[in-house]
Amino acid sequence: MKKRVALSWSGGKDACLSLDTLIHNGIEVVCLVTTVPTELGRTFGHGEKLELVKLQGEALEIPVEFITTSFNEYTERFIETIKTLKEKYDLNGIAFGDLYLEDHREWGEKLAVAVGIEALYPLWGEKENSLRMLKEFLYSGYKATVIRVREDVLDETWLGRQLDHTFFDDIQTKDLCPMGESGEYHTFVFDGPLYKKKIVLEDSEIIQLETTKKLEFKKYILQAK
Repeated sequence: MKKRVALSWSGGKDACLSLDTLIHNGIEVVCLVTTVPTELGRTFGHGEKLELVKLQGEALEIPVEFITTSFNEYTERFIETIKTLKEKYDLNGIAFGDLYLEDHREWGEKLAVAVGIEALYPLWGEKENSLRMLKEFLYSGYKATVIRVREDVLDETWLGRQLDHTFFDDIQTKDLCPMGESGEYHTFVFDGPLYKKKIVLEDSEIIQLETTKKLEFKKYILQAK
């Protein structure tokens, strides 16, 4: 039986590379799943506007399902929603873009057991492979920009940078995971091989959050390729 999976979707490079890997391995990604804490009203982790995630779904022609939850009920609400999506999309798996953090994988696998489906980790490997993974993204054809940085490791000059070969060289001079696996930086993918349309991002400003800085786009549209 062909695998039909939901993909945990942040909108960044890891999620996008996971999507690409799954599809190229013959796995059908039937929906993208994004959590939205009620305390934020934005996506979990990246703090992105829901409108931008919706545009990614439109560009990829894959439906986006939002899981609205409080931080206190995060796991319970996630399980409840995936059970509902299991019936809606005839799911037999859920995929995550985690690279090597064991506690993240343990959480996802327990969730999958609770729902009665399989947990997939298409990018899973060793921490030492993170630089190779970043290089793989650079050559994948996808386009991403840095939208959020942790102030203890990167300053605001990194915001708005494209993930290109200059970025690849510069990130190696910093004492952090090259893929930002611990939240050192987050990205937004706006174009690439699976995108039927590209997302044009304009009119940006930098906003200050508790321990991070975020690049906010005031204008964003889908554009034919």
